[in-house]
Amino acid sequence: MISARCNCGAIALSLPGPTNRVAACHCIACQRRTGAPFGVGAFYPADVVSILGTPKEYVRAAESGGKVRFYFCPDCGSTVYWKADNLPAMIGVAVGAIADPDFPAPIKSVFEQSKHAWVEVSGAGVEHLQHGSARKTSD
Repeated sequence: MISARCNCGAIALSLPGPTNRVAACHCIACQRRTGAPFGVGAFYPADVVSILGTPKEYVRAAESGGKVRFYFCPDCGSTVYWKADNLPAMIGVAVGAIADPDFPAPIKSVFEQSKHAWVEVSGAGVEHLQHGSARKTSD
């Protein structure tokens, strides 16, 4: 088991271990949510994740037309996880909240149309997409 938590520790998740379902997202909403040029999420089946604490929820419209629900600490403000209406069986966990430098690298880099020019997500087999899952870019 591994854990993810907010900066102050009030919100914590218990996860079964590392996952290979890791994506870097360069959409403008993730840039604003993280305060960084991209967000990185690890995705787990919701039924294998235990959540401790009472997060605050922020809901926004997704490009897919559904909603994405972000859960963050009401004390320190750290976003720890999220759920998308179009993937109800999955939970996205902020890789930064896991805080493990050996955690697996992203296998997907999405919304690259708004990627900062100096950012490069590389590695064997990384899928590069202009949108969330719509079209693959040429390498």
